[in-house]
Amino acid sequence: MADILNKEYFKDGINITYANDPNELNEVNLKNFDGLVLYANYDEITKDQEKALLGFVKGGKGFIPLHCASYCFRNSPEVVEMIGGQFSTHKVDSFPAVITKPEHAVMKGINAFYTKDETYVHTKISKNIEVLSERVEGEHHEPYTWVRSFGDGRVFYTAYGHDDITFNNPGFLNLVKNGIMWAVGDKAKASLAAYQIAKPTYTDAVIPNYENRNPAPKLQAPLSPAESMSLMQVPPGFELQLFAAEPDVINPIFMNWDEKGRLWVIETVDYPNEVKEGDIGDDRIKILEDTNGDGKADKSTIFADKLNIPTSFAFANGGIIVSSAPSFLFLKDTDGDGKADVRTPILTGWGKDDTHAQASNLRYGLDNKIWGVVGYSGFNGKVGDTAMKFSSGVYRFTPDGKKLEYLSTTSNNTWGLGFSEDFDVFISTANNTHSGFYGIDKKYLAMGKIDESGVEKLDAHYEMHVATKNLRQVDVQGGFTAAAGHSLYTARNFPKEYWNRIAFVNEPTGRVIHKAIMKQSGAGFKEDGDGWNLLTSADEWAGPIQAEVGPDGAVWVVDWYDFIIQHNPTPSPDRGGYQAKNGKGNAYINPLRDHERGRIYRIVNKSNSQLNTFSLNKSDSKSLIAALSNNNMFWRTTAQRLLVENGDKSVLPALYKLVRNEKADEIGINPSAIHALWTMHGLKAFDGTNKEALDVAVKALSHPVAGVRRAAIQVLPKTPATLMALQKARVLDDADGRVKLAAVLALADMKPSADVGAALVDVALKPENEKDNWLKWAITAAAANNQTYFAAAFNKKGAVATTTNIGEASLAQRLAMLNRITSIPLFARRPAGSPPLEAPDVTNKEINISGDLQKNGPFPYQGLIVAHGNLLNGYGVFLKENKLYFQVNQDSKSYSINSEPLPPVGKFNFRVTLLKDGAMGIAINNKQVANTLASGLFTTPLQTGLRVGVEDKLGSDKVAEYPDTFRIRGALTAARLEVFSPGSPKSVASTGKQTASKVIVINVVKDVMKFDKTLITAKAGSVVQIVFKNPDHMQHNWVLIKPKTTEKVGAAADKLAMDPNGTKLNYVPRIPEVLQATPLINPGSEFTITFTVPDAAGDYPFVCTFPGHWRIMKGVMRVTK
Repeated sequence: MADILNKEYFKDGINITYANDPNELNEVNLKNFDGLVLYANYDEITKDQEKALLGFVKGGKGFIPLHCASYCFRNSPEVVEMIGGQFSTHKVDSFPAVITKPEHAVMKGINAFYTKDETYVHTKISKNIEVLSERVEGEHHEPYTWVRSFGDGRVFYTAYGHDDITFNNPGFLNLVKNGIMWAVGDKAKASLAAYQIAKPTYTDAVIPNYENRNPAPKLQAPLSPAESMSLMQVPPGFELQLFAAEPDVINPIFMNWDEKGRLWVIETVDYPNEVKEGDIGDDRIKILEDTNGDGKADKSTIFADKLNIPTSFAFANGGIIVSSAPSFLFLKDTDGDGKADVRTPILTGWGKDDTHAQASNLRYGLDNKIWGVVGYSGFNGKVGDTAMKFSSGVYRFTPDGKKLEYLSTTSNNTWGLGFSEDFDVFISTANNTHSGFYGIDKKYLAMGKIDESGVEKLDAHYEMHVATKNLRQVDVQGGFTAAAGHSLYTARNFPKEYWNRIAFVNEPTGRVIHKAIMKQSGAGFKEDGDGWNLLTSADEWAGPIQAEVGPDGAVWVVDWYDFIIQHNPTPSPDRGGYQAKNGKGNAYINPLRDHERGRIYRIVNKSNSQLNTFSLNKSDSKSLIAALSNNNMFWRTTAQRLLVENGDKSVLPALYKLVRNEKADEIGINPSAIHALWTMHGLKAFDGTNKEALDVAVKALSHPVAGVRRAAIQVLPKTPATLMALQKARVLDDADGRVKLAAVLALADMKPSADVGAALVDVALKPENEKDNWLKWAITAAAANNQTYFAAAFNKKGAVATTTNIGEASLAQRLAMLNRITSIPLFARRPAGSPPLEAPDVTNKEINISGDLQKNGPFPYQGLIVAHGNLLNGYGVFLKENKLYFQVNQDSKSYSINSEPLPPVGKFNFRVTLLKDGAMGIAINNKQVANTLASGLFTTPLQTGLRVGVEDKLGSDKVAEYPDTFRIRGALTAARLEVFSPGSPKSVASTGKQTASKVIVINVVKDVMKFDKTLITAKAGSVVQIVFKNPDHMQHNWVLIKPKTTEKVGAAADKLAMDPNGTKLNYVPRIPEVLQATPLINPGSEFTITFTVPDAAGDYPFVCTFPGHWRIMKGVMRVTK
């Protein structure tokens, strides 16, 4: 409801802040508001909360309980009395509002609206209420809307409001609006009347109408900065202040500050389509200064010009490194005139085919390297003598540009990067991953042959919370389709709840800056609920693209300020309403793109606001050391960078002192010690020639602050002496998962040895480490790098035999047998671009298949999990009639077992095994539920290939009697097929192929979001092969559905888009209406699917179910007899 009310009332000056924690009912918080809307189901209220709420209303504020609020806080008779009554019972019906007091201010302009809602009956009705409307049922007149005074405050209540039917009813919306305005009182209304709120004007224009809105969207006229600010909301207690606007800044895309605290800004009027030959363009980098202390820029210096679509920069070596494809540029002023006279290309090979998928977000890391992200424009070049090629993901490089590392892939176009004060790394991607955690370098995943990404999606919610209905989003509608940035609040001017915890994710299509709440979870993180927004705007030109903590502790905002935000896809008559063309930057050409405006704001805490007067001098080492203890991470990082660039080792004793300081701040961290350790690392104090430096870092392994312990692990050389120190400090058994993860990765970097192997065995034997995926993957990688020594140390332990059956083996046992295990991840929808699935040779090998299953919707579990071989010789695990089946076929004889009905709700774990004596078993949640005996293990390779998630074989090529095209229904995660035989070498059998009578190639039309074929034909009952190719810049899939079910499947796809597991399911709904589907296919990849055409003639729609695409990407497979 809060979203709906916000969009309806925002432009009228009613700003809504959402909270779902009753602890927000406190005097300190409530004093920021004029009224409190209560729509909740909290049965009890604490004494302190009760006191705050009653005092809030008695003191003259407004209370607006709606619908179910009349059943809240029943343990407080005074609150029930204040509300005016208590819910008792209800049914559901359609009924009109019967207005009893049309003359009351709340009822002005309210008609007797009609809606379908719950038919509340109340009890404990106060004699002090004034009834404004009733629900009449026969002779019964139930009070339904009432008001009352309470102390100096006012209360408005209505029983309306069960669901969207009523929420979107104009009569209800007008009633609640009037109720709010009456309840907050005359003083608040007078303040609103005195506040000048802009009233935008609109004209007809050629605007993409991706959502097919009726009436079509119109062009809002641009607003002045003051007018635009009147349509922006920041949290209570904060203030939005303008620092710079046009003509002083135009099309700002990135900002950063130098050691003097001066703001540097990239202006790019060339973006998105003016890609220039020779990369000499019209863009520039400006230095904006406030010289008179009034909080606004009054001096402008052009540091560099003639650039072409630069996207970001980082300070280094007395200049800046600019991401400006195809090369990063080193720019430096050598003569002191404030303008760059050195322009040196480094790291050449960055893509520019799509300008909004370029490298971006350069920032100086605590490891003294420069980090960045890149979208699908990618990198293809040479670094020194090494050729490198990669696409969307995270990278870092040395400031001299001589070494570049590709650290992790991301799922789509990426324009967000941020560091915590402990040097945790977070990212955001444009499409439906507004928050992600980078946990492990891909080199470790490769070391352990782990088929996972080093970035985990953290999204705890799908929705954006916006202030206007006039959004223009082509996909992920209502969610994050253009997320940018992920900077955390790393100063101390804001309230404590922000410190090192809240990240700012910009979404220019929604005109918001979202507050993503980061919470540690084991060795990783999760998004802790929905933090709503730091900034919300109803100005349709507003486009926040960067939010960053500045040198003053405020959050600075880059507002691109342009009515046309969307880059692509290209509008067409049936998708967008007109035919557009793309420019050189792969953005659709639109003359409405603005090149005259731009704004930069500061968001300040009104109770702790200050302008920056601090600066650093590179030659003043004493002040640089002192700045490492500044409460703003910007100054600490800047000081660290300057100290490292100076290379002056005389500062080391001062750094030792900082590391030895064992105090923690209010949130339990010690940032100065962390920066000191990394500064020492940058000064090469750990190269083996400085015993004192090593001793300081070794002692820091026992520091009481976890972040310092982790930093010490990361900076120490990976030597036998360090191993001994890690063991002595017991960091491999640390209470903090991130410290433990760093310690295990340090072992992975060490030269393999018996001591390393033994240490890893100790870690692997602890069951809790197996439950944390980050730790499990790190241990697997380190053990794989120490395989011989790990196995020897494990056997030497003698605690558990390594010959245990594979199905019951612990993590340590598996790693000890790693060279005798073939392990294959099972994805019901394989990641796009994956190589063909290879089937293991199961000859004389035990088989273990495990994973997690969870229901999607009300339908019973059904479908294939995995099959290998056929009815003559083969095995399969599948779901039928809500039971799990395991069947083994050996020389035409079948052995089958099944579980009882599976758990109706929640996630459960399963494991099926075939052991050396032929013992077959099924375990659910680690409890054996079925078993039998087959004749033994397989004695020959299986001839029909591996199938996962859907059966694409027919007749005797299947492994059991189940339907053709037997697709899994239910979410399959963490699934693996493992085969094991002591001493047996691994081998691979060729996969069988189903013969198709017809092959159809379907392409995505690049930048148009259409299939190139919208009608294909096939004979009923025939076998067809669809080759689905995606040359586009976005992910797509191909989903065949039953006739006349497009809307139902589309609605299910929209719902799945909001599910945190939606990506893992490739956004394919698990409902009977879905007949066939490919996984999500990455840009430049293809996928082939072979299946039997349905027997019934008719038109079978096919769509793409990536969020928002199904309405646009459509076609039909016409089946004929």
